[in-house]
Amino acid sequence: MNEIGTAAAPIIRARGLKKSFGALEVLKGIDFDVLPSQVSVVIGPSGSGKSTLLRCCNGLEAADAGSLEICGRMLVDRGQRLPENELNALRAHVGMVFQSFNLFPHLTVLDNIAIAPRKLRGLSATEADASARRLLDKVGLASKAAAYPSTLSGGQKQRVAIARALAMEPQVMLFDEPTSALDPELVGEVLLVMKNLAREGMTMMIVTHEMAFARDVADVVSVMDHGVVLESGPPMQIFDAPRHARTREFLQAVVTRGGPRRHEPKSKPVPLAFDDH
Repeated sequence: MNEIGTAAAPIIRARGLKKSFGALEVLKGIDFDVLPSQVSVVIGPSGSGKSTLLRCCNGLEAADAGSLEICGRMLVDRGQRLPENELNALRAHVGMVFQSFNLFPHLTVLDNIAIAPRKLRGLSATEADASARRLLDKVGLASKAAAYPSTLSGGQKQRVAIARALAMEPQVMLFDEPTSALDPELVGEVLLVMKNLAREGMTMMIVTHEMAFARDVADVVSVMDHGVVLESGPPMQIFDAPRHARTREFLQAVVTRGGPRRHEPKSKPVPLAFDDH
């Protein structure tokens, strides 16, 4: 677990955040903090508002009320959102990885990663390509630079999507159920990349249904249900001694019957060895 001093200013700070879709109130006054270098994992049943909260943090959904500060900028202030040009500038500091991969099918893997740094960060083609190759090596796909997305497995596509988000050198990474669209045998390779990012100190907010991953990687686990945060705390507390009855009910439904897994501290990254499958 990453030890973070209480004096650190949150990189994400939400207060009283509300969001409705028509008559359906999805977020009901959320208070939420993510500190620098912290891995904050959000769990809960489907329809609890987890993905909506995450999408509000990148301006993909406009909150109706409350405030949301991210990377030192007020994304939402009393329900008023940043102008679109300022919002786009802020997004350069906030990487996001979705359930679907959203890769450009007509571009090679290398170009999928290098295109945004060239166009948005002003890097030369040589600089952007060199950075993209370093990131491909980081996610275990150095040999796939010239490949096209159609030739990759789902796990490989998601690792490319992670490398593409990292290419903008974000201050924080948001992950919206990044393994939910993958075949079960491909989930592990994506989670390993994310574990390595955690060990390196990347600030991350992750919505996931992978409970073992949440226990192993998170600094803080927050449980959402019906648009509210039921409780937040270290993984050991949430998984082994939850305070809220609804949390206990949810975990009993989703956690397998094996014995409790030990929460492992962040250490140096694990070499990736699944390049060619």
